[in-house]
Amino acid sequence: MRHGETPVMRYGVLGPLAVWDAEGRPVRVPEAKVRALLADLLVHGGGPVPADRLIEDLWASDPPGGSANTLQTKVSQLRRVLGRERVVREPAGYRLLLTDGANNRINGTDGNDGTDGPQGTHGTHGTHRNDVVGTVDALEFEELAERARAHREPAVKAGLFAEALALWRGPAYADVAESLFARGEITRLEELRLAVVEEHAEARLAVGEHMALAAELGALVGRHPLRERLRMAHMRALYRAGRQGDALRSFQDLRRELAEELGASPGPEASALHEAILRQETELATPAVGSLSCRTNLPAPLTPLIGRREAAGQVLARLDPGADTRLVTLTGLGGVGKTRLALAAAHEASRWFADGVWLVELAGLGATSAPDDIAERVITTLGLCDTAATEPDLDDLVGWLCRAVADRELLILLDNCEHLVEPVAVLAGAVLSAVPSAHLLLTSQEPLDIPGEAVRPVPPLTLPEHAGPAAIARSGAVELFVQRAAAAAPGFVLDADNAEAVATICRRLDGIPLALELVASRLRTLSPHELADRLDDRFARPDVRVRGLPDRQRTLRGMLDWSWQLLTEDERTVLRRLVVHADGCVMASAQAVCSDAGLGAGRIPDLLSRLVDRSLVVREGDRFRLLESVAAYGAERLVEAGEETAVRARFVTHCTELAERESERLRGPDQRRCLERLDAETVNLRRALDLAVALDLAVARDTAGCAVRLVNAQAWYWFLRGRLTEARRSLRAALAAGGEAAPAARAAARAWLAGIELRTSGAGTAVAPAGDDPTAGVEDPVLRARLQWFVGTGLTGGGHHREGRRLVEAGLAGARAARDHWGEAAALVELASHAPGPEASAELGAALFAEAGDRWGRLRATRALALAAERGGDGVRAERLHREGLHMAEELGLWTEVVEALTWLGRTALADGRAERATELYGRALSVSAERAYSAGEIRAEIGMGQAARLRGDRDAARRHLNRARAKSRTSGHAAHAAHAETALAELDPLPGA
Repeated sequence: MRHGETPVMRYGVLGPLAVWDAEGRPVRVPEAKVRALLADLLVHGGGPVPADRLIEDLWASDPPGGSANTLQTKVSQLRRVLGRERVVREPAGYRLLLTDGANNRINGTDGNDGTDGPQGTHGTHGTHRNDVVGTVDALEFEELAERARAHREPAVKAGLFAEALALWRGPAYADVAESLFARGEITRLEELRLAVVEEHAEARLAVGEHMALAAELGALVGRHPLRERLRMAHMRALYRAGRQGDALRSFQDLRRELAEELGASPGPEASALHEAILRQETELATPAVGSLSCRTNLPAPLTPLIGRREAAGQVLARLDPGADTRLVTLTGLGGVGKTRLALAAAHEASRWFADGVWLVELAGLGATSAPDDIAERVITTLGLCDTAATEPDLDDLVGWLCRAVADRELLILLDNCEHLVEPVAVLAGAVLSAVPSAHLLLTSQEPLDIPGEAVRPVPPLTLPEHAGPAAIARSGAVELFVQRAAAAAPGFVLDADNAEAVATICRRLDGIPLALELVASRLRTLSPHELADRLDDRFARPDVRVRGLPDRQRTLRGMLDWSWQLLTEDERTVLRRLVVHADGCVMASAQAVCSDAGLGAGRIPDLLSRLVDRSLVVREGDRFRLLESVAAYGAERLVEAGEETAVRARFVTHCTELAERESERLRGPDQRRCLERLDAETVNLRRALDLAVALDLAVARDTAGCAVRLVNAQAWYWFLRGRLTEARRSLRAALAAGGEAAPAARAAARAWLAGIELRTSGAGTAVAPAGDDPTAGVEDPVLRARLQWFVGTGLTGGGHHREGRRLVEAGLAGARAARDHWGEAAALVELASHAPGPEASAELGAALFAEAGDRWGRLRATRALALAAERGGDGVRAERLHREGLHMAEELGLWTEVVEALTWLGRTALADGRAERATELYGRALSVSAERAYSAGEIRAEIGMGQAARLRGDRDAARRHLNRARAKSRTSGHAAHAAHAETALAELDPLPGA
């Protein structure tokens, strides 16, 4: 048994019955009856099967004499093959120990009568050991299919379905297909397989693989002519491949088959598709359903769009790819509804943009941000950090972003640009120039004033006329007010008695959505007439007329002033202190930042709830946010109260402690949830770092050195997320700032920076002189050993193998001395990946990572084990390990790792002569690479697809793929890949006489 692997036996029923041991080696099960016995136990999925039932199943109506003893003999033979403890006897019958797809034992009641047949084999009491359980490929198949259905990414969905289907080696339970006991399970599995085939086809259509599907599905439809879902997938593929006539004939075939076989007609969905093909509807020509065009991070609207339907249509018309405008800026005062209108238009426009519609929130960026800072936010939103991390010397983020999305059809919504007009203008100009199919939609209080910009002012909602209740109800302002009022005061309706008072309220507030939402909650205690009177009194007073503000802005300011004055002192305190959060907060953060000696943390939840009820704070899931205008108003009140420095210091301290708590959890079983938590807090953590660097925090002694502590705590998170540019910039800023950081903390930050710079610089990067240790000065032995490994792996990756190995070996020794199993595992796996030896045991490293529960570490170890298996000539084990690594990389969202695993599996399939499987794997790698702008992956995938086409005998397809690889290599600067493509083309078309 090898360390770091689940030591389970694997059973195959998706084809001829098969058994493999923990190493992946076949286990021979001799004699037909023994194989039938095993199949029967597998059919029952690990549940107990009575002896009488087994006898009936195995010998039907002709049981042998002494059938009970004969059965026990067969059980003994099976135990000799599988292991005595894998087949147990219980009062209810015989049972095969199995796990479900997630390695949980199934039917795990461990009762045992202790007498297990004539051999006297005793079952184990209590929990069965993990090393005697087994898993079944049918369960793996179902688990992969469920994972695929739950995934939103079309390319990943298609890949998981493909992995599931690849488990099939032939008809299910082929050895016992004629046995009555297996027929029900065979029917169930075959139906599941066909359903997955249909879902796989739909997912592949979503990523544009209609050409291949048009050819592949024909034979399958012929074998299953009555399956309408399969037929519809084939019709769509044919139509998109330019074969409309064939698509229509396929429907006619379906109609005829149904009539002849069942006396029925095609269902409504198939008929509707037939009609759509006849009309050549535009939606059929593009992968609109479930495709990349559906990929977006736009939040689902919590409430319907009110009073803006016409405006949304006008914005949508500007965003139409057929229009002559690619930059639309929505302008207007804060609180007027720019973001809500932009989101509604963007949702509607998503059908036009094959590569998605993306919201990039800029409110959290400081006013001194540069164009590269905005580009970095866009890169993060598009999920390209992992790819960007593979690029050396990445200093021009705007240029890299433009190259990465140069061929994409996408819409980017940049929200809240007013404090960043100049850098946004630079980014917008670059993107529009370099990306011909990109569109930008902005919200800002002022336009960019650059060529090609279409500015659309967003006015307040339409005001009611002086007319009857029906006419008043048609006003956009009244419609919004009534909806919010009904939510605040259930049972409220607009009627003849209150219509004029509501109209007065809406006119007095100038139809400004935020003002209407703030005042609607007052109907819990006031009638509409009383509220209208209060507003008239309020806005007639001279103290609400702020000099220098336009009328409508004075209205909003007056409304905010009034809302503020109605709050208790503690509610005001919480509201003004919340503004320090750049991107909302969870309750724990609100308690940490808003409480002090005079206001206990235990009171914050109730106060926050009251602010939500008054519409001053918005709750979204577990986060609490301030609207733009409320946040600006609260910031003024924070300064006015003289609390700005103290609250910012508390915010910085809280963020630092949060990052430090999460840092260690990133290396354990909570890794994925921890990454998600830090993702949610990214903007706040950036704000905290900016404040820690900018503020003179020496005034507050407890915050001294927070900038360095913050970057040290986030360094590993940045590395896992591929945000190396952010890491480099942040570490440099923290080290350059003043402050009283401990020397050991500064030494750690310098070491993190050294490791990051090695990964973001070219191969010629200078290294430390021999004997120098970049981690010198780091006092914590665990951290120092981990940093030696981190810097050492950076050196190795840059080609400095001797220096890198020296540091990694030092890290291994340090980790063992400090008894840090994570650090020991990391160093062992790194050493095994480059120069296997007795000290560099990938198996031990894998076991230690598994014990820690670190999925990233297990991924690294799995790759090292796969390489070791390759070197040892064990191709079966290497392939299985690469498949495991692929699944882990997909779960962690490490897309370049996904591509590497897929290309390795494709290369293996090619070497085995499996051209169709290789084409599928390389096709998945190509889809993921293109989506993530990973040019090196695209080139390798194209070359692989060319080689697979050559193996199939399709020289034209091979030439197309290889030429695309060569062209991509030249434009992206990958000279080595260009040479590889040239070689493959030369082999395809050898010179005469060669």
